[in-house]
Amino acid sequence: MLRMLFILFFYSVAYSQGIVSGQKSVNVPDQSNASLIRVGDLIDVDVIGSFEYDWRGTLNPEGFLEGMERIENPVYALCKSEDEVASAIAKEYGASLRYPKVVVKILDRSNRAVAYLDGAVKFPQRYQIRRRVLLSELLIMSGGITDNSNGEIQIFRPQGLECKSLRVTSAPDSFNVSSDKLAKSISIKISDLLAGLPYANPQISSGDIITVAEASPIYLIGGVNAPQQISLRNETTLSRAISMAGGLSKEGLEDGIRIFRRGARVNRQVIEANLRQILKKEAKDPILMPFDVVEVGQKGRGQSKLPPIVELVLAGSLRSSKLPLRIVD
Repeated sequence: MLRMLFILFFYSVAYSQGIVSGQKSVNVPDQSNASLIRVGDLIDVDVIGSFEYDWRGTLNPEGFLEGMERIENPVYALCKSEDEVASAIAKEYGASLRYPKVVVKILDRSNRAVAYLDGAVKFPQRYQIRRRVLLSELLIMSGGITDNSNGEIQIFRPQGLECKSLRVTSAPDSFNVSSDKLAKSISIKISDLLAGLPYANPQISSGDIITVAEASPIYLIGGVNAPQQISLRNETTLSRAISMAGGLSKEGLEDGIRIFRRGARVNRQVIEANLRQILKKEAKDPILMPFDVVEVGQKGRGQSKLPPIVELVLAGSLRSSKLPLRIVD
């Protein structure tokens, strides 16, 4: 369902921006940002009519052209256009050349930092970004958001890897931005993105780490029709969780339900519940907590003396392997 909503959302955005039309699909380059020089680019400097002044190389960690000789002052090129860098080099060469004509070209952009999209998406991937791309488009490319999302997306942006900064003009309280000398980060609500709020669909940059946060799990075992792990939503009650697991099985006991809850320490808390009384409004419907294990008793079977053991699926297990790389151009 979430994936379908995102597909519809993306195409509505694409039509409004002219990226997709009824006749054909057109990639519209971002003239203001796509051609700027970034970390990892291979840059060629051609001084017309003077081979000895030509140069080819990359940026150093501070953003200057690495190892350029014959100039007195280093040329800063990070987030500059080719023409801007050419003008700066021509000014430096002017001390030894008469009216130098300099042409600067980016020969290779393939070594730029990749963006990562991971978490509660169908196909986590790495992206090599070569054009303007919004968050919603990358989510579609990754197959959409899965049902185990907790409703939030985090974007972490290391400083110095990209020219475009995160803007938060007129953003609500739910759009939290923090920054320091090292990095910037934002938190976006998926509901704001689906609502089409502009600040919830930022442009993604090379080096961004995007995580669709996964909901904490709860576990339904014993006398239910479909024992399973389900994703915890806001104020998920016991009766709702049992319904999500297919309801009680024929052997399930309405008055034999126990919730095993992790305490502040190693010890667990055990909460007894009676589904019959809950449905009749005679008892409070407990709100489940992250990592609760709900065990529904079964006819002919005694209660477990020890807390049940469930297999935990670590959210980071997929991240330990190398994600596939996709080029966005």
